[in-house]
Formats: sequence, structure tokens, C-alpha cells
Amino acid sequence: MSWIQVSVAATDNNYQLVEDTLLSLGAQSVTFKDAADNPILEPKPGETPLWKSAIVTGLFDDRHKAEILREQIRQHLDNDRLEIEIASLPDQDWARAWMDAFKPMQFGKRLWVCPKHIEPPDPLAVNLRLDPGLAFGTGTHPTTSLCLSWLDTHVSKQSGYRNVLDYGCGSGILAVAAIMLGAESADCVDIDEQALQATRDNAEANQVLARINTYQPPELDANSEYELVLANILSGPLTELAPVLAQHCRPGGDIVLSGILSDQAEAVRMAYSEFFNMTTTETLDDWVLLHGTRKA
Repeated sequence: MSWIQVSVAATDNNYQLVEDTLLSLGAQSVTFKDAADNPILEPKPGETPLWKSAIVTGLFDDRHKAEILREQIRQHLDNDRLEIEIASLPDQDWARAWMDAFKPMQFGKRLWVCPKHIEPPDPLAVNLRLDPGLAFGTGTHPTTSLCLSWLDTHVSKQSGYRNVLDYGCGSGILAVAAIMLGAESADCVDIDEQALQATRDNAEANQVLARINTYQPPELDANSEYELVLANILSGPLTELAPVLAQHCRPGGDIVLSGILSDQAEAVRMAYSEFFNMTTTETLDDWVLLHGTRKA
């Protein structure tokens, strides 16, 4: 079976109508894409922000006729001048295409992140087997890569990190890596239950589930303290969370912050300098990792 991809130009005034139209005509899925260069990087919890203009794309099986679909969409939306693009897509195993694109990656000297379907290139290394599922975090993005490289350099059985806090854990990759490199245990926090489930799944796949706990933010013990706090989020939430994360880092403990663009780094550094001696800045592409040590 082949597929027909139908893309319709929409605005924030008619997103829902376009989506409903495509679904009513038999679309198997509908996706939204920014029609201009207006990225939405930092929505607040519970928000679902939309662009002013977007491309709404429906995926139809080849039983539908392209030109008939075009006319039906225009009739439903009562717009003869509506911008509609139609393309044919060959059938393929989409899951296999994803797996083929996800390759083993090395971070530092010891740590590899390997998809479950591929044997690790170095069986003697620390091999983190990953199935990211629905949550963000495979190591491919510079923000995660910076954190994994830092963990490889600084975390070992001799480093003294007993309990780690991974705040905004996504797939749980940082917490799992920290334990596999030598930390004793980790608490993982995220607002998204799918992220917490992905964290548990990935911890189980790497035989560290018994050493990981998962929490929604209100569930985390306000008095808990950690030798190492990790937060790979974005600069806005990081700035707001400075007092909270400081509360959870014991005196002399370390904090690692990522998800920060280079022109945001100084503002985040200032937000944490009240609580931490901010000592290190590492960069990759246009992204920055900040490290600090908790003041007494």
C-alpha cells in the first residue's frame, strides 16, 4: 500500500476545523508544522501553544483519490483558493526506518548508548541499551550529549555520588547512565507520566529498575537532598526552578544544567549563583552546559 500526504495551510483561527476536516475525510493521522520560523521552545506545564500559521498534514491510504480529496477539503472549508499540496509516499516499515536511523553513540571514554536491536560495538564498555518510546532523550541532541559526556567524566564508583536527582528526566537516560557509571541510586522527576513510564522501562532494560524511583513534581519529598542534581530542561523553567533545585542539592553537592542556548547562559548562571559556585561552562553547537557546587 502507498500513501497520500495532504498538506493544508492553516492559521490559529482554523486549526481545529482543518484537522477535523482531514479526519472526517479518512486521514489516518494529522500532524502540525510551523509554517514560518517561529519555534515554540518553552511552553509552561499544561499549555498547548500554537503557531500563528502552520501546515496541517493528513496521511491517507491510496484508496483515496488525490484530486477528489482536494475538492472535498475546499468544499468542507468553503475556500476555493485554499493552498493544498498533495504528494504520494511509498509504503515502508516506519518502525524499521526509525531503528535504522538510531545508531550506537559513544560519550566520553566509557559510555555508549545503544539501541536494543544492535549489539554494542564495545562489549566491555558501559553500554546503555535504550528504547526512547514516547519520551525525549536518546543522546542525539546536543543538550543530552553534553550531560552524558559530563557524567562519563565525573561519575564513577569512587566519585561518591550516592543518590542522584534527575529533574525533567524524559526517557530517564541521564539517571540510568549515572547509575551504570557508578552512582548508587536516582530519583527521577517529570510532569509527563509517559516520561516516567519510559524511564521505568529503560531502567528495567538496563537492570537498574530497583535503584530508580519516579515522581511527579508534587510527589518528591521536599526535604530530600542529593549529591548530584541533573536538569536538562530549558532556560525558562531552569531559571524558575533555581530555589527548588538548590533545596534538593546538599552543601558541597554538584548541579549540572543543560538545555540552555548560548545567549541564555548568563541569565541562568545568575539565577543559580545565589546558591551555587558556578564553575564550569561546556558548549556544543549553540548549546551550553553549566556546572556548579552548592554553597555551604
